[in-house]
Amino acid sequence: MKLLKTVDQARLARGAILADSNEFAIYDLGDDTYALVQRHESVPWEAVEISGDALFRIAELLAVANRALYRDLAARLSPRALRAK
Repeated sequence: MKLLKTVDQARLARGAILADSNEFAIYDLGDDTYALVQRHESVPWEAVEISGDALFRIAELLAVANRALYRDLAARLSPRALRAK
C-alpha cells in the first residue's frame, strides 16, 4: 500500500475506471495494482495505491463498518427506540 500525495493524472488516464462517484474513483493501474483516488475539485488529487488482495480486504472492512453504522442508526430510529424516549 502506498499513499500518493500527488497523483499522475496521465497514468490514471491509461487505466480503466472500475468505480467512481463525484469525489472518489477506483482506477485499475495494471499488474494487480489499483488506486483509490480522491478527485475533489478544490484540493489536489490524492490516492492510495493498493493490490487487488488489499482491495478485497478493504471492501470487507468497509462492509463491516457500514453494517455497524447502519445498525446503530436503525436502532436509534426504530419505533421501539423512539417510544422509549
